[in-house]
Amino acid sequence: MRIEQREIVLKTGETVVIRSAKPEEAEKIRKLRETTSAETHFMAREPEDGQMDRERIRSITEAVYNSEKDFYVTAFLGEEVIGDLGVVMIRPQIKFRHRAYLGMSILQKYTSMGLGSVMMETAIEQAKKNGFEQVELGVFEDNEKARGLYKKFGFKEYGVNPRAFKLPDGSYHDEIIMMRLL
Repeated sequence: MRIEQREIVLKTGETVVIRSAKPEEAEKIRKLRETTSAETHFMAREPEDGQMDRERIRSITEAVYNSEKDFYVTAFLGEEVIGDLGVVMIRPQIKFRHRAYLGMSILQKYTSMGLGSVMMETAIEQAKKNGFEQVELGVFEDNEKARGLYKKFGFKEYGVNPRAFKLPDGSYHDEIIMMRLL
């Protein structure tokens, strides 16, 4: 589905366009995800996992773009994608259709500039319009910045998946499970 386009001005004075990513922009999404995976350990994948499959990302981006409920909130600085947030239905069966899962990534140099807040606000508004009743997510236990953002937008921590992530150095990190009723 396509969200309504809007512009915001970052603390740096740069203008960012917030809109849905189009299928033909899947390569930009791939680049963002690979870059953010290399910047911190907070993403689900590691750079060592190799390049993401371009065709799979295009297929997913197209499905989301054409969905009646799922959507992307993508941040563009000029032609570059600097942030992306996806909200997708957990499962299509009747008993699950009220639930959505949220995932988010922003290039490190654009964090703490208000971008994440605008993206979250946009996502929550759109999720309500799309008929979702709750949004769920998982976050690294040591990602205090993201946990703070999610709490700011009404997400509550309700569980922990111990040792959910194993990093290449052999260390483990718990996943904090959060959700927000809409």
